[in-house]
This record gives sequence, C-alpha cells and structure tokens, in this order.
Amino acid sequence: MFIRTESFRQFLRLYPIISIIIGIHIFLWLLIFLSLPFGTTLLQQMIGFNFLISEGEYWRLVTPIFVHSGFGHMLFNSFSLVLFGPALESMLGKVKFTVVYLLTGVAANLATYYIEPLEFAHVGSSGAIFGLFGIYLYMVVFRKDLINHMNAQLITTILVIGLVMTFINSNVNIVAHLFGFLAGAIIAPLVLPKTSGQPQIMLAGDSSYRPRMRIPRQFTPKHIVWLIIIILVILGIFL
Repeated sequence: MFIRTESFRQFLRLYPIISIIIGIHIFLWLLIFLSLPFGTTLLQQMIGFNFLISEGEYWRLVTPIFVHSGFGHMLFNSFSLVLFGPALESMLGKVKFTVVYLLTGVAANLATYYIEPLEFAHVGSSGAIFGLFGIYLYMVVFRKDLINHMNAQLITTILVIGLVMTFINSNVNIVAHLFGFLAGAIIAPLVLPKTSGQPQIMLAGDSSYRPRMRIPRQFTPKHIVWLIIIILVILGIFL
C-alpha cells in the first residue's frame, strides 16, 4: 500500500494530482530558495498570517497548504504525499481527492485562525496530510472492507506516533494537525466508495482496482529500503 513500485513516468500517469501538488511544492521552494524578488513577495502573500486574514486576505486560508518554511519541511511533506496519497487518489478519483485535500487543509487553517492569536503565522501542508490520515482511520474503524489488517495496523501506529509527537514538538501547529485530521474523518463517509466486499486499496503500480491486496511473502532489499524511507518520513513530518 505504501511501498512504491512504479517508475517515475508511471507515478505521474497514475497519480496526476499528487504529482501536481508536489510540483507546486518544489516550484515554490525554488523561488524562495533562489531569493528572487518575485519569490520573496510571493511567499509573503502566501503565509497564513492570522492578522492579515482578519483584515480580509482570505486566500491565506488556502495558500499555506502549498508553501513551506525550508527544504526539509518541503521534502518530508512531499514524501509523505508520495507514500500516503496514491492509495486515496486511486480510490477516490482525481476530483474527490483534490476536494478532500483542499477542504481538510482549509479546515485546519480555519481552526488555526480562530484558535491561535492574531500574530500567529504558519505554512505547510501538514493539515491536509493529516486529513488523509483521518480518512484512513475512518476506514480502519468503520470500513474494514476497504483496508486490510496489515495496513490498518500500520496506519494506527503512524497516528499514535503522530499524536505523541504533535504534543511534544513545540514547532508543530497542533491545531492544524488535530483539525485537519478531524476534518478528514468527518468527510470520509461522504467520499469513500459505498460498496462493500474485499479490501479495495489499490496495489502500487496498478491502474485499476483489485478485489484483494496481495501481501509479499518475504521482504526484498527494495522493501526494506522503502520501510526505512517510510520511517524517516514519519519522523520528519512530526519533528
């Protein structure tokens, strides 16, 4: 489910929305990294600054989803999308996935605006990513027909780590994490497939649903590398 086996071209073809989002992440980071006047101005216009939102700059409820504070921040959030986004883009379809991603991100930013003080400023896609986790948890609890036992255990473990690290790390936007996650769980029953049956999480590299998800009988070096990447990305998101 989370171990990618596609080539770069296959990934772009199978998961166009995730590819576009990551492309935006990289493009905006390059503008900021190169310190171009346009890039600096653009960053200033995209930060989720509560005071300016209160002054009517409501686009700042959306734009922080796509901009990051540095290379590491951008890299880990982008990798988290590579790992945790494809199964949902395949299951929900391009339109629903886009709506869910934006709605959960905006919900996280709205909560940040109403709960945090006016001088609070933030960037990053963590709220939207936690929205995806909220959908996964809904499947784990209420739609076991859509996710197998192994992946359900993995998602539960990730969420436990995320909950702990969210409250330990002072640099984390706790409100965005919690309300993005809550928004995902609330939206989940509205967007998930209504049919029941065997797990329908899409296999990596396939372009259509499979009635069953195959679990590798043994780990290859490639699986081990991807597991290490998953662990590093999880830690990177929450640290």
